[in-house]
Amino acid sequence: MNKVVVGLSGGVDSSVAALLLKEQGYEVIGLFMKNWHDDSVVISRECPWLDDSNDALIVAEKLGIPFQTVDLSVAYKERIVDYMFREYERGRTPNPDVLCNREIKFDLFLKMALQLGADHVATGHYCRKGVVTDSSGLQRYQLLAGKDRQKDQSYFLCQLNQEQLGRALFPIGDLTKAEVRRIAADHGLVTADKKDSQGLCFIGKVRLPEFLQQQLKPREGQIVEVPATAARYQVQPPRFESREEELAFYSEKPHYALSEGKVVGRHNGAHYFTIGQRKGLNVGGTPEPLFVIETDVANNLIYTGQGKDHPGLYRRTLFVSEQELHWVRPDLALKTDESLEVMARIRYRQPLQPATLYKIEGGLYVDFDQKQSAITEGQFVAWYLGDELIGSGVIS
Repeated sequence: MNKVVVGLSGGVDSSVAALLLKEQGYEVIGLFMKNWHDDSVVISRECPWLDDSNDALIVAEKLGIPFQTVDLSVAYKERIVDYMFREYERGRTPNPDVLCNREIKFDLFLKMALQLGADHVATGHYCRKGVVTDSSGLQRYQLLAGKDRQKDQSYFLCQLNQEQLGRALFPIGDLTKAEVRRIAADHGLVTADKKDSQGLCFIGKVRLPEFLQQQLKPREGQIVEVPATAARYQVQPPRFESREEELAFYSEKPHYALSEGKVVGRHNGAHYFTIGQRKGLNVGGTPEPLFVIETDVANNLIYTGQGKDHPGLYRRTLFVSEQELHWVRPDLALKTDESLEVMARIRYRQPLQPATLYKIEGGLYVDFDQKQSAITEGQFVAWYLGDELIGSGVIS
């Protein structure tokens, strides 16, 4: 009998994952990961870890499977929280959920499961796993979108490798959220109607500025509004000598100067803000809301523009450096000077967008057919062929 360790989070998705695996004949063990101790920054009672742990225990008892809690909070702080602080300090916006899956659930947790003699680990992610065999008989694992397109979570797993995927099981990937809740209700699971958790992976809803202020001190600075009619937006692109030169031009992050706009307010630290952000600026009196179009952490300035259609929010192309480029399917990795038409997204909820990958020495350009709003350094871009997520990278 195959043994599988399920990451029981105390939510309905992982509960049903464990239930389905038991029905399929697996020897199932439930493990709850405690990764956070500091409740001082949590602003909601939606997902306190103690309640989640109790719910996970109740589910395990209902299913008749062994259960234990493991404390990974030291590693979580080192690998996720400290990483977040470093990225915000650099003026980048990290995605802790992607890192949490790569560093915690499918690294430390996976190693722990293997030490328990497990063949697999399972989670309640809405995604699927496929297998393809090449002409030499070598098997490759595929990371496929979940059947429920409204809940597809393949993006959050975009940094997994072949070894991790080979050990992973996603029991609810072929189900919709409604079907998962119905199964939980039919089997009397306490999590059937439980609200989905939101916020940082394993931490919950937090006041992000207060969270960041634990390490990053407030620094008062100016908020600058750049008009949509600024001279820089009227400049015609130069003649390009090569495709690479064109991509480099369109991927360049804009850097503004005080002289391009007017000071409209004050903020308490440029490193607390991210491109595309609207809330927290506390500047009124404008016909349309202000959106952050650039954060200059070196000079502690925030540049903003009015309205979601402001040209400063949009870019066509982004770049991923070689060091931060990852192929879920290494056999599909592009060689220098190769290109590939894909569908891509730069954030979890974003509908997939047509784009072309261009590999150069030193990294990879992702060139979208249409300009994208709020391309943000530090976030992950992921690209797909059909239903399959084949690679990803950190936006430079």
